[in-house]
Amino acid sequence: MDTRWKNIDEKAVKVFGKYYKRVAAALAAAFGIAFFYSIIVYRGWHPTGESLFFGVLGNLLLGAGIWLGINELLNKKFGDWLPDDDNSYAEWKEHGRLMERWIRIAGAAAFLLSVWYFSYLMSGGAYQTGGWYYNYAPGYILIISALLQFILAETVLQRFERKQLDYMMEQMENLNRRRLDVALEIEKKSLEKVSRSDQLRVDLITNVSHDLKTPLTSMVGYIELIRKEELSETVRDYVDVISERAEKLKEMVNSLFSLAKASSGNIELHPEKFELNRMIEQIFADMDDQIKNSGLEFVTRLTDENTELVSDNSYFYRICQNLIENALKYSAKGTRVFVTTYIRRKDSNGGSLKENLCVEITNTSAYPMDFTKEDIVERFARGDKARSSDGNGLGLAIVSSYAKALGGEFDIKIDCDQFKACVIMPKKNG
Repeated sequence: MDTRWKNIDEKAVKVFGKYYKRVAAALAAAFGIAFFYSIIVYRGWHPTGESLFFGVLGNLLLGAGIWLGINELLNKKFGDWLPDDDNSYAEWKEHGRLMERWIRIAGAAAFLLSVWYFSYLMSGGAYQTGGWYYNYAPGYILIISALLQFILAETVLQRFERKQLDYMMEQMENLNRRRLDVALEIEKKSLEKVSRSDQLRVDLITNVSHDLKTPLTSMVGYIELIRKEELSETVRDYVDVISERAEKLKEMVNSLFSLAKASSGNIELHPEKFELNRMIEQIFADMDDQIKNSGLEFVTRLTDENTELVSDNSYFYRICQNLIENALKYSAKGTRVFVTTYIRRKDSNGGSLKENLCVEITNTSAYPMDFTKEDIVERFARGDKARSSDGNGLGLAIVSSYAKALGGEFDIKIDCDQFKACVIMPKKNG
């Protein structure tokens, strides 16, 4: 018998422990609504002081019910949520916007009803209830209550979003730590089998490129939450700067991943025939705003000869685009940038004439070029040693890796302040 009652008691405690917040929220909201019901229906029996007292109690109880209820609802749906792919975070934000929209609709409806009720009292409704008092207090109590409960619901939602982002970031940090431990263990076991260059590639691909996306996602989420707050002009300027830096970090992560992928040889090529001159013209059209705002004069000298090339169109587009962006970032203001295409011919070992299609970009550097050709194509190497420009030091390294992957060459010539970058591709006829 004792064992039976003990089991019943444990089950009761378990059920109560699981649902007590929901029960408490429902009871608090019910009692709060009951107080409001009293001052509305029996408004002629309560003086103003009693109506205000019941209104305060109703707001406290209904507010407690809303606080507990919304928190319980959000915890049930998103309490242990973590993004598992790129679309998960967007879905989470969409759920938050939907919840916020419903709160605003409910708040607007409650406010309009309370305004209507107050106008009803003012137009004679206060005299039609019987009792001893002509009481207008329920009208403005309901208007104030609608505003207070709406503000409370919005606060609960925003507080939960901040708390959830903190939880997500903590879990992602733990996940990154575990990934890093695994990667370090893999690297430790492979030290005897791979060269230093191979180790760097593995490290780039398995650690840096992938793991940088997680803190970047957290940063973007926090920035969006901060933008919703009422901010001073100074703080809003700071938020704009943070947002700009986050975008640059995103660009650098993508460039780093591209470099790691190209360096490892893990590129799937799709060769096709295209016109190099036409591609250059297309790039200029796509970058027209950047070029116009750069303060530079671009001079094109495109050969009249046939510039058909068989290669991967998208990767070769990226090569030419990176070279032009490099000129935009590091050229002295007011100078000219020359973009040239030509065909280079030379005898091959078999005596036949070998043709190479070349695209060459020449610019005047805004910084002292105290580096060698080998230095500038290394990862993270920059002509601007002071790092005062927008570059991340990966552009030319990506060009070099892509050119090799496409079966071409990348060459650099430095003459005083003149910087000349040239991509050489074998021209295949037919």
